[in-house]
Formats: sequence, C-alpha cells, structure tokens
Amino acid sequence: MSVTSPSPSTHTSPSSSSPLEVGDPVELSIVDLAFGGEGVGRREDLVIFVPFVVPGERVLVKITEIKKSFARGILIRILETAPDRVEPRCTYFGECGGCQYQHIAYDAQVRWKHKQVSDLFQRLGGFDPSLVQPVIACPQPYGYRNRILVRSQWNKPAQKLNLGFIRQDCGLVIDIDSCAIAEPALNDAILHWRANPPHKGGIKTLLRIPPEDWEVPEHSFFQNNFFLLPILVETVRKCIRESGVRHLIDTYCGVGFFGIELASCVESFVGIELDAPAIRAARRNATQRGITNGEFIAADTDVALPGQLARMNPANSAVVLDPPRTGCHPPILEVLRKTRPCQILYISCHPATLARDLKALCAGGVYELKSVTPLDMFPQTQHVECVADLRATQPS
Repeated sequence: MSVTSPSPSTHTSPSSSSPLEVGDPVELSIVDLAFGGEGVGRREDLVIFVPFVVPGERVLVKITEIKKSFARGILIRILETAPDRVEPRCTYFGECGGCQYQHIAYDAQVRWKHKQVSDLFQRLGGFDPSLVQPVIACPQPYGYRNRILVRSQWNKPAQKLNLGFIRQDCGLVIDIDSCAIAEPALNDAILHWRANPPHKGGIKTLLRIPPEDWEVPEHSFFQNNFFLLPILVETVRKCIRESGVRHLIDTYCGVGFFGIELASCVESFVGIELDAPAIRAARRNATQRGITNGEFIAADTDVALPGQLARMNPANSAVVLDPPRTGCHPPILEVLRKTRPCQILYISCHPATLARDLKALCAGGVYELKSVTPLDMFPQTQHVECVADLRATQPS
C-alpha cells in the first residue's frame, strides 16, 4: 500500500456547511478506529469511515459513498502522521483483503481491539465494559497463520489466470506469491501452488499446516494460530476449574479439541459436531491420548443439545459454545436458558454476534456475565477471539 507522504496541503477543503457529494475531497481528523478496521472522522454530525488511517492523523480523503447517517471515503494524502503508524510488511497490503491493520504498530492494534470489544459489549449487549479483560497479545504477530484459502480467477482483460486472495475493494482476485501473516511453510506451499496452478478460474485451494499430534480432515475446522492456542486453552481451562463443574458438553466440537483438552478437569464430557469426518477424527484423537471419559456424537447441535442437557445435572454441568462467526441459532439459546447449566463458555471470533447472543442468554437475569477475555489470534486483521464466561443465577 502506498499513499502520499505528509506535505503541505495545496487543496482547500470544501466548507463544512456545503452539501457533501461523492467525489468531494475532505480534510478529516481521525478520532477512532471502528470494529472492522475503518478509521472514524466527522464532518459536523456526519460520521465518515476511511480505511488504512490511524487515530490521531489528519488526512485528505475522497468521498466514495454517502448515506443518511454516515459516509465513506478513501485516503488520498496523510497531512499529519500519527505516532502509531508503521510501514506495512506486506507489499500487497491495501489491495489484498486479508489484513486491515499492518499500518498500525502492534501494541496499538491490541489497545484498539480492546476498546472495540468493550464498546461492542456495551452498545450491543448492554454490558459493563469493565468485564472485558485486556487483550492477550500474540507472541508472533506475523507468520502465524497455519491455514489459508487461495483462489484462481480468470483475468479476461489481461488474458491470464490470477492466483491469490480476494481484493479488499471488490470481489476480484489479486495475484500474490507470499503472505506476510502465513507461516513460512505456507509461503513455500504458495510458490508450489503457483508453479502447478489450477487449470481454470473459480477454484479454491486450501493450504494448511496440520497441527502436531492431531488428526484434522481437510475441510474440518481447527484454530489457525498455533502460537496463541495454548493460552486460549488455558483461559478456558481456568474458567472450568473455577466453576467446579463435573460434566461438560462441547458443542460444534470439530475434531474434539476443547473436549479432549478439558477432559482432565471433569468427570465426563460429550462432544457434538455435524461434520461426520471430524467426529471420526475426534474419536481417534481421544484414543491416541488415552482419553476415556468422553464420547463424540455426529449430530446437529440444534437437534442433539436438548437431549444431552437432559442427561446431565445442570447444577454441575458446563457447556462450551464455539459456533461459526454467525453465532448460535435462537432455539439453542432458549434451551440453555430453560435448562440453566451452571456455566456457559462461549468462544467466538466475532465480538458483535457474541455480544448479541450473550444479551439473549442474560435477559431477565437468567445468566450473569462474569468476564470476557479477548485473545489476538488474528494479528494485523480486524478479527479477535473472545472467551466469555457466564454463570447461571439462582431462579427467583
């Protein structure tokens, strides 16, 4: 990504009282960083979102979209640079849609993610922002991803096959030969893939480094950051031990990761997963580790969870929720509210849907949110993993 360096502005910004139109240049002071990665500036009462800027900067932007309550613009020139701005490590940054924050110093990324999560929980969930703990930083902010999805797309104007990632500004594919946030072995795999490309466009190729001593089918889920994974597990394990539960239901369990890792903390556990190959792998993963106090069920969580809850005493049982980023279906939340397992540990990579679901679980005082621990499993990007610890209250 390249932008014009700070220099005296020769352009006179339109008067703040004049109507704003698409294409207008506007000078803005960036005062915030919104969840999703865009900087926030204001022109009177109108919020203007701009990507690839840093709070504390004054910038010249071109307006690209105008809505009733907000507008969007693109960066033309940095007029005053913020201290937290750094040089992006990746030559594709600003074009590739994978990263949003490479231009921001890593310690500042962590601070801003904490503010974003706290703001979302207060605004969308009505929760006290002090419940959100400081973000746990990743010890390896580059070269950490163990899984990437690359694509081929026919570029008709250039009469060539583009091989890479989706652009940030459209649905087209940008040619790449490396990824700064991918592990080195994956960058070797990218070069091999480019040397042996798909025969046509429209093909997605998964490149993955398998986790050591875990069986993971090709399209089954596993956390994509090995460097912070032990801390994620310990965060969940600590919550389980503090509650003193004896039984565990691990929903959306994939290859059994959380159930197996938490097996020593409980008397029994059951994992539920719709992906049948993942469940077969989960059983083998448990056998390989000598885990005998759990079972795995190939089923839709929506269908199987009520029956599993009925088998356990809610007073000494916990449920781990680790759904897709879209969150849990309302019937799952409702059955949890009715059966009231002692503890719910909700793990999510999307703080907005997490705050929404926690608000539903806590409605009417059925559950109390004890804490939210964000972990930066996705440095240089807008994403952040969160572990929420909820405890059932006593029925009135």
